[in-house]
Amino acid sequence: MKAVRLTEVGKPLRLENLPTPRIGPEEVLVRVQAAGICHSDVLYRAGISKASPLPMTLGHEIAGVAEEIGADVKDIAKGARVCVHYMATCGRCAYCRAGHEQFCATGRMIGKQWDGGYAEFARIPARSLFLLPDEIPFVQGAVMMCSSATSLHALRKARLQRGESAAIFGFGGLGFSAVQLAKALGAGDVFAVDINAVKLRLAAGLGAIPIDAGQGDPAEQIREATHGRGADVALELIGKPETMDAAVRCLGRFGRVALVGLSRQSFAVAPYENVINKEAEIIGASDHLASEIPLLLEWARTGKLQIPAAVTRVIELDAEPVNETLDGLENGTNYVRTVIKP
Repeated sequence: MKAVRLTEVGKPLRLENLPTPRIGPEEVLVRVQAAGICHSDVLYRAGISKASPLPMTLGHEIAGVAEEIGADVKDIAKGARVCVHYMATCGRCAYCRAGHEQFCATGRMIGKQWDGGYAEFARIPARSLFLLPDEIPFVQGAVMMCSSATSLHALRKARLQRGESAAIFGFGGLGFSAVQLAKALGAGDVFAVDINAVKLRLAAGLGAIPIDAGQGDPAEQIREATHGRGADVALELIGKPETMDAAVRCLGRFGRVALVGLSRQSFAVAPYENVINKEAEIIGASDHLASEIPLLLEWARTGKLQIPAAVTRVIELDAEPVNETLDGLENGTNYVRTVIKP
């Protein structure tokens, strides 16, 4: 089979021909129909976040068809449409039993520590699979498995309540889902913060209030738009010190900011002015939970969560377009999500 793989940190991904994976009794061979390209994959290629062992087939946003079924798999039939929860977990450790499987003691992330979906086939633990309703296209099913799921988890961690305002910093792969999910959860005003005019127009089309960070301090713009009150909830989806700082400063009293964007950089916080005097909260949000996926699938099935054609593009399974996409994500692009269709 064909697979696009990370073979060396800091180098372009390479197209390789590999044997079709052999599955174990609790696994399913998935014929990949769509694999999203996430900004995290840029970090793996650069070595900022470590993918191991190498070579590794990247791709943690996967949807496809069950091609072969392991002997002990009971709930997935051959030919079923499926999407992949990207955590391969044990289901037995204290974290898994508590429903926090992203911290599984022996867990591995598919597409980072377990060969992923930049391939014609992927070997997937059956416990990581969800049935994909017929109403949801494979492209949307794939992208939902990271961008939408992680956004929902962050909004839940930030405890967004009906009628509250939300500020989404970064209208990219996660941001387009976060805007829609905040609306689905009953948010009042939803602000989308970015510097890309094309993306801000797309955000406005989804009902968000665009905030152009290139035209001035976004925290001050949000304060002005809320008549000085500030946002109730903020999601920081970029991972830059300046956007993390602005996301904290835009909060009103009792506001909560969830930090999601991956970064090794730190930022300074004025504790009295921006946290203590508001009783504000800074919250970490890591990955997402299997228990959150059924709600996402239902919202996608009923149209509450959509992936407009304007925010996606489709490429073939080959090294050149994949590397070009990763370069674009590294340097800035108008596309919100790019999906490989083998």
